[in-house]
Amino acid sequence: MHRRIRGLALAVFVLALASLLPLAVPGSLNTAAAPKHIVIGFSTPGTDHGWLAAIQRFAREEAQKLPNTTLIITDGQNNPSKQIGDVESLIARKVDVIVMLPADGKALTPVAAKVKAAGIPLINLDRRIDSQDYYAYIGGDNYGIGYAAGEYIAQRLHGKGNVVEITGPAGISVTNDRSRGFADAIKRFPGIKVVASQPGDFLPDKGMKVMENILQAQRHIDAVYTHDDDMAMGVIQAIKSAHREKEMFVTGVGPLKRVMQMIQNGEPPFAATFDYSPIMSASAVKLAYLAATHKGMSDLAELEIPREILLRASCITKDNVAQFMKIGF
Repeated sequence: MHRRIRGLALAVFVLALASLLPLAVPGSLNTAAAPKHIVIGFSTPGTDHGWLAAIQRFAREEAQKLPNTTLIITDGQNNPSKQIGDVESLIARKVDVIVMLPADGKALTPVAAKVKAAGIPLINLDRRIDSQDYYAYIGGDNYGIGYAAGEYIAQRLHGKGNVVEITGPAGISVTNDRSRGFADAIKRFPGIKVVASQPGDFLPDKGMKVMENILQAQRHIDAVYTHDDDMAMGVIQAIKSAHREKEMFVTGVGPLKRVMQMIQNGEPPFAATFDYSPIMSASAVKLAYLAATHKGMSDLAELEIPREILLRASCITKDNVAQFMKIGF
């Protein structure tokens, strides 16, 4: 009888202890109840094209899932000075953590130092700052995207052809890395000639105008590597208006849902895009929450989140496009 009572008491104690422990969900972040209300400041450069607009949307959706959390999003209106002021305002409000996607990494580097001096963890998203004054960095593998695009184009052209590159804004880390990776891949194929490379600034209208000029200057083009799906839509409009869509194929970076539908339907000239989904902003918000609550990732043994997270540069073609539809925008 005494043995049964002791056994029952032990079972009750184990159940009570278990109720106090956070549940571990495989593949999830450790988001046990925060000890206080968490305020996350999110500084964005603007919403001048679809990818950046989706950055804000995915961030808001993720923040709504987190307990005891308020998300404050600022819009830099494509003006580095405005964005610097936004970050300084977030510092003054004494937010718990700041996520910053810089309009220009170099220009925003000094204000990153101010964030660090204020003792606020900084999550550097996408475009890199020019210092180590961040708690964690998360972004796509831009060099890997450029390299993979170069390989894809060269192999599809069997190592010979005329190629055009339409880049993002000059000088930012994303553009530099995507161009550098592309150049490193292409130089392995002497028969591939880059006949033009101009910035389209991720904007459809500018992409169209730049491509119109290139089409007038170049009598034959085999492929176009663009740094952005939104911009690529303008490029394609120019190609179709010139009735040259059967002459060349286009690759982008997104994945924009309209583009993936074109790829899925085999609609020329879009042939492939590369995964650089703005859903990374949702991951940045999760990382910010963990930094503010002094937690690591539940599937890792480390007590803090990783210093850097580089996302995979997957090539999206007609063969695998269906699996990427859910992360499109």
